[in-house]
Amino acid sequence: MYSLASSGDLLTQGDILAACPINEWDLSDDISNRSWSISQAYHRVLVLTQACDLMNSKAQRVQIAVVHDVEKMVELGVLSRATIRDHVRLHRVFGMYFLPQWEGHLPESIVDLRDLHTVPLRMLQELADKVDRVRVMTPYREHLAQHFAVTYSRIALPEPYQTK
Repeated sequence: MYSLASSGDLLTQGDILAACPINEWDLSDDISNRSWSISQAYHRVLVLTQACDLMNSKAQRVQIAVVHDVEKMVELGVLSRATIRDHVRLHRVFGMYFLPQWEGHLPESIVDLRDLHTVPLRMLQELADKVDRVRVMTPYREHLAQHFAVTYSRIALPEPYQTK
């Protein structure tokens, strides 16, 4: 399911990079004087931009999603082990994509397809040349891309159909 990309390999869809800088917006706690500030955090991320756009230099910015460590999500109470086992792992949760562990390279992880960011291609390629990079291989990469597409292209109905 995975391989390691070599330094110098071009960035592609399905690449997972550790410690990518992401700008985050913060709202002040002061109710009387609300203001926004930007902070920078470092996250493991997965590249979502189409491989053909990256290879043919059609993209100067890259769409990425934050990749969370399953153990940390359980520790923080974001998800229960049962929810991960029975729903997320089976790809039944919109906006979350489960990645199994790859010993020594990647812990059990969840790609949060609702936590998206856009970063400069040049910055991400420079980062990719400096760090080990896990690559999701075909057909898993296409499965992930389909899950991403379904997350944002589904049509929500105003209310469920009535049943008898």
